Amino acid sequence: MRRGRVGLTFDTGVLIALERRTQRIWEIYRTALEDAVPITVPVAVVIEWWRGRTDVRERVLGGVRVEPLHTALARTAGEALASVRSATPIDAVVMASAASRGDVVFTPDVEDLEKLGRYFSGVRVLAV
Repeated sequence: MRRGRVGLTFDTGVLIALERRTQRIWEIYRTALEDAVPITVPVAVVIEWWRGRTDVRERVLGGVRVEPLHTALARTAGEALASVRSATPIDAVVMASAASRGDVVFTPDVEDLEKLGRYFSGVRVLAV
């Protein structure tokens, strides 16, 4: 787990909100960029969100680190799915990714990700 500055992990709903130019999340995104706070988006989130190239999508991706789905992350997410049967694979990947760094997760679907909080007890989930 990373020490020092807490990073941010965004889920699919946040990328959609950025694409739709939702003011609150753009303020969070811009502030994080200005303050050099790392923003991570698991590649599984990009798969769920990407529907073709646009200037806005390129701009959003330009400001985040896209994390590959490596075996250790996939295993952790799979174990979480076994523990929280109502969770989705992508939500499990988001939470496993954030937990690996001690990040805060931003999402419009707090309830869905908080279900996984039983497995990833150290991850804070904040609404946008």
